[in-house]
Amino acid sequence: MTFTEFKSATAPKGFSVELEELWYDAKDDWEKSHDVIQDVDSQNAAWIHAYLHRKEGDVGNARYWYSRAGKSMPSITLEDEWESLVKHFLGAQ
Repeated sequence: MTFTEFKSATAPKGFSVELEELWYDAKDDWEKSHDVIQDVDSQNAAWIHAYLHRKEGDVGNARYWYSRAGKSMPSITLEDEWESLVKHFLGAQ
């Protein structure tokens, strides 16, 4: 699946949990995305969890989750971070 196909997908059918939660976030369903990803125990989930808290504006919590993911908080826009996350996880499939 390409990035463009992902962005135009009408449902997250067959997506990894990471891509599913990024899809819900793109559909303005932050709560659903967060509720699922917070219960997944992996560095990848922590990375998405960090992004979601950064988007929420909770910088302290975001820093904690970036640390759990082994990442630093990026200085790019949220839109650019979302795109880089999607591309990363599309490449991991």
